[in-house]
Order: sequence, then C-alpha cells, then structure tokens
Amino acid sequence: MNLRMAVLLTNDDTSAFASHFPNDGQKVVEFLKPLRPEWSYEVVSVKDGVLPARSRDFDGYVITGSPASVNDDSLPWVRQLLDFIRAVHAARQPLVGLCFGHQAVARALGGLVARNAAGWGLGTAPTHWHVQRLWMTPHQATTTLMAAHNEQVTRMPEGAECLGGSDFCPIGSMQIGQHIWTTQFHPEMPLAFMQALLDYLANKIDANTIASAQVSLANTADVPLFGHWMVQFLEHARNTHP
Repeated sequence: MNLRMAVLLTNDDTSAFASHFPNDGQKVVEFLKPLRPEWSYEVVSVKDGVLPARSRDFDGYVITGSPASVNDDSLPWVRQLLDFIRAVHAARQPLVGLCFGHQAVARALGGLVARNAAGWGLGTAPTHWHVQRLWMTPHQATTTLMAAHNEQVTRMPEGAECLGGSDFCPIGSMQIGQHIWTTQFHPEMPLAFMQALLDYLANKIDANTIASAQVSLANTADVPLFGHWMVQFLEHARNTHP
C-alpha cells in the first residue's frame, strides 16, 4: 500500500532555539519514512495558513505538536485547522494527532482542552493502555514517550474512546471511529532534542519541574514500537475507508 501522507505543521516557534533543529513536520517525516519508505510525504505549513484544498487530497494526515494553544482563537490558522479537521472527520480520512494535534482534534469535534492544574508534563511520560487494537502490534501494556505540554484534553468529543492515559494525563490517547487516533505525547521527538529543550526552559519553568523531567529521561522512549503502531493504524484506517 503506497500512501500519500500530509504532515500538518503547526509548530509556530520561530525562536533561535527552534532554528537549530528540524521543524516538527520534518521530525515526523524522518520518524515515519524508515518504516514506510514507499510512502510519499509532504509537510504542509498550517501555521502559515496553508492547508490542503480538499480533505481527500492526501491518503492520510498527521498533525504535529505546537507551543500554540488550540484555544487561541486569535490565531486564524488555528481556526482554519479546526475546520479542516472537521472536514477530514466527515470524509473519514485517516488522521493521527500528536500533542497539539490530539488537542486540536478534541476541540474541533466538540471536546474540551484546558490548562493542567498539576502543571507541565515534561520529559518522558507513560500511557497505560486500557484496550488493545489489531494495529497495536506487537502489544505492550504501557508505552513511554516524550512529553511537553501544559494543556491537555479534559473532555473527549462525543463518540471518542479513551484508549489509554495516566494519573497525570487521564485522556492520553483517543480513537474516533476507525479513522482518527491521537496521543498527547511525542513519538517523533528525539532524546537529544528533549535534553536541549530542558536546558532552554531551565530559566522559564520552575526548577522542580525541570529536575523531575531530567530524572524521567532515564526511561527509554518506545519510539520504534509507537512508529509501527502509527503506520499500521494508518493502513488499517485506509483499508476500512478506501
């Protein structure tokens, strides 16, 4: 199955720090391409107001993370993305949402996103899976991925199912129908990037949060496994809604 994938770039960070690394769209492509080299990938700069003309222009979509808030209605591109998510959902097109993408799907389809009273999720974080899907192979009861968020989904859209989470982030992953899957976390984020991010945030976030995040990096992220789940989900979704 040769799929044409669009990675919807929503990270609008233009800081000097961000310029030292590939953008989040490139990170996703670099993450997925070794797993499905026969697929084609295009990064679409949603944060600059660019979106596919039609939801069926691509075989599937991945929405990246972003420091922006899905609740920020002052950003035109956020409103445009929410409209596009609704169109993708109506067309039953395959979509995977990562962090900001997870939250954008929730808000677009009627859920709620809010600041986490417990503060920042930074470093590595677990997702304890409540259910197993056929595309989640090989199965693993708990996965660890990078985390970088201070907002999270507090109410899922109608018809969504929570696949997993944790005490800190109860709605860590959602599935809607057979075509949308989301995670609050970052399978595309390398360890070196997280280490650099924590250094960058050291004077911007409280010391205890940074220290806890540094300690958490001893937990290895389940990047290859989660990548397999992602491409298998996209293939499953494409087969379900050809």
